[in-house]
Amino acid sequence: MNVDDIVRDALREQAAEQLPAAGGFADRVLAVRRRRRNRRAAAGAVAAVVAVAVGVGVPLLDSGKEDVRPSGGIVTPKKVESHPDQSPPRDEISVGGTTLAAYFIPETVKKTADTAVYERTYHLLNPKTGKYTEAADWSWVAVAPGARTAAVLERDLPASRIGMLDLATGKVERWIPVDHGVGGLAFSRDGRKLVATTYTKNPDLRIRTQDADDWVQERRSSRTGFYVLDVASGKGAWNEVKLASDDGEFGAGFLNSRQDFALTDDGRHIWAGNPMQDIGKEFWDLKGVKAPTPANDKHSEWFVVAGKSPNGKLVAGDFAGGKWKTSSWVRDAMTGARTEVRGQQLLAWVGDKQLIAWDIGKNDKNEFHQRLVLVTIGSAKEVPLSGFRAGNDGDAGRWEPVFAQP
Repeated sequence: MNVDDIVRDALREQAAEQLPAAGGFADRVLAVRRRRRNRRAAAGAVAAVVAVAVGVGVPLLDSGKEDVRPSGGIVTPKKVESHPDQSPPRDEISVGGTTLAAYFIPETVKKTADTAVYERTYHLLNPKTGKYTEAADWSWVAVAPGARTAAVLERDLPASRIGMLDLATGKVERWIPVDHGVGGLAFSRDGRKLVATTYTKNPDLRIRTQDADDWVQERRSSRTGFYVLDVASGKGAWNEVKLASDDGEFGAGFLNSRQDFALTDDGRHIWAGNPMQDIGKEFWDLKGVKAPTPANDKHSEWFVVAGKSPNGKLVAGDFAGGKWKTSSWVRDAMTGARTEVRGQQLLAWVGDKQLIAWDIGKNDKNEFHQRLVLVTIGSAKEVPLSGFRAGNDGDAGRWEPVFAQP
């Protein structure tokens, strides 16, 4: 196995949270770190994967000095709300209707001598004031398209009810009770459906084991199934999805402790990540029956947050690092043909030709010194949207974005 293979393998496994909710990068790589410790042959190479990926290549071009051209569906400067001096942001960040609807600051909180919980402190955008306000009551927040409503779970997971939160007032307008404990939420592309993933244990639980020097996930997921709920009425059925039989510590039955479900963009299937598969997506029908991979999802990698473009023709891919020091692939959804685009990690689409991404600065040698930027397919320019995050991956105070589409 060469370095390129190891890079691709590690990036393929960088997720312990569900993508539609745009969970944090630090949380998503927990599974990778655990696997690195248990793969002695590749441990040294995998530990250096990200450093190798961003530490070589040509220097970055000037970024943010010129705005992108207002043609072909590309947003104009008047449609960009950016705050390159703010990190975490205090004022609204929005590009062409794609909005930073919230962000959270994660922290692993010790509960007992042997257990801890990965907790998120959310800061939600008030659409009236354009300001982000702390909302400490919620363990999980999924924001609906339009960034006016959010579905929330209370602190103790799994939760017995789902709150529908008005982001302008900060008040829960109604509660949806559930018979099976819920640990994760994701809206459909049109905002009319809500997928709730059920667990028997808190999916964010962390434990200490004899062979670990830090907090790790439990070795087997407690996921049980999902609800598909109608947002307007709150009605919907629960569907059981049994876990695959275990085949050793990292065999066919391995899932991250948090491995949430979501709807495909067309609303016809449920999908979830599987770190033990190549692309790593599994599909079910809306009744929980296993289904084959849809043709336009065969090149969609589950750990890449941005997913498909609004028109469904393109898919955000993983790290490239070829033409630029930090860059990513964008694939044709049907053929898999690749195009390189600026950006270290693709987070959200802005129309069909632009994306919001994490990226490092022009002369930056620190892979974790990232800011939000707007990138355009076919252009070398970047438009800064936020200030740089401080610290390294996993350090206290680093914030993770939650985007909402128009």
